[in-house]
Amino acid sequence: MYFSKKTAKLMSLLAGTMLMGGVLAGCGGDNAASSDEIKIGANFEMTGNVANYGQATLDGLNLAIDEINAAGGVNGKKLKVISADNKSEAAEAVNAATKLISDDGVKVLVGPAVTANVIAESQVATDNKVPVIAPDATSPDVTVENGQVKPFIFRSCFIDPQQGTVMAKFASENLKAKTAVIYVDNSSDYSKSLGKVFKEEFEKAGGKVLMEEAFLAKDQDFKATLTSIKTANADVVFVPAYYEEVGKIVKQARELGITSPILGTDGWDDSKVADIAGVDALNNTYFSTHYSDKDESVKGFLEAFEKKYGHAPNVFAALGYDAGKLLADAIKRAGSDDSEKIRQAIEETKDLQVGTGIITMDPKTHNPIKQAVILQNKDGGRVMVAKIMPE
Repeated sequence: MYFSKKTAKLMSLLAGTMLMGGVLAGCGGDNAASSDEIKIGANFEMTGNVANYGQATLDGLNLAIDEINAAGGVNGKKLKVISADNKSEAAEAVNAATKLISDDGVKVLVGPAVTANVIAESQVATDNKVPVIAPDATSPDVTVENGQVKPFIFRSCFIDPQQGTVMAKFASENLKAKTAVIYVDNSSDYSKSLGKVFKEEFEKAGGKVLMEEAFLAKDQDFKATLTSIKTANADVVFVPAYYEEVGKIVKQARELGITSPILGTDGWDDSKVADIAGVDALNNTYFSTHYSDKDESVKGFLEAFEKKYGHAPNVFAALGYDAGKLLADAIKRAGSDDSEKIRQAIEETKDLQVGTGIITMDPKTHNPIKQAVILQNKDGGRVMVAKIMPE
């Protein structure tokens, strides 16, 4: 969920001036005020290398909007989702945002899924005073730049540092760990950021990091490094990475006789981890994520999603659903389809029940204050072992 942003910034700057005249004509005026619809732009990765992220998030968003419209809409108006494919590219994310704002006259944007693509559209949205809700992008840079909050950019998921903090707290307090090894993907800013925060917080709690090691995405054989990690005999091993490498690391670690708990983050949240690692190898592993399918408070969402799409949702679908509920609530409280009033209402969100829990928006960072869930992999299933709120 965290990609390089160099291309993103360049493309958003190119698009800034191009929009101003057309957008003002497309989004305002008597026709917009008298419409019985409020247009929502969905800028997602529907093709390209992260299309699975974007399409799942869009499915969750569409479910939320369908439910809201079936219940009568918002302020007497229906919500209309207009989608645009950014092709999993930062430059195309700018083009998609441009089209949605200037041609389609949307009042708010939801998406994209990944960090670089959200940052790419940010300048365009800000220049035209159109609020953005990022459902999945976990980098702190999405909503804050040079210490200043971006006034029109929000997110509905928790951020990378929260996961690192949560897992350090869980290791120290719940597992009573005194020592740890950190094993990160050196090609992923997501993984390196989480490793850094975990180390800081674990040591702040009195723990000691005995060893820090790294691998690269698409590596296949981890045994040489894991053999070294085994000699450390740490209480826990922290592997903040994505499911493909995680599955292989866990499998090979157990084959080498590493029996200590292995910890991770939401990159683990995919059923393919078990397919790769094997059920037995995954025992005594834990990871942070956004919700548990065993939590009574999310069962309504899970049942509705399966009824609509014929399969269980993944975490991206859940976060898209959250974004839809957050947006509808803000529009209702705004009492208007005015983009500035919607922006203010999003910022003032407090104790809102969405699909994965309760959200309060932090006005200083535009990040939601929401709990993380710790799941344990056990005998082929997942058991919720903790809910941890950020401090």
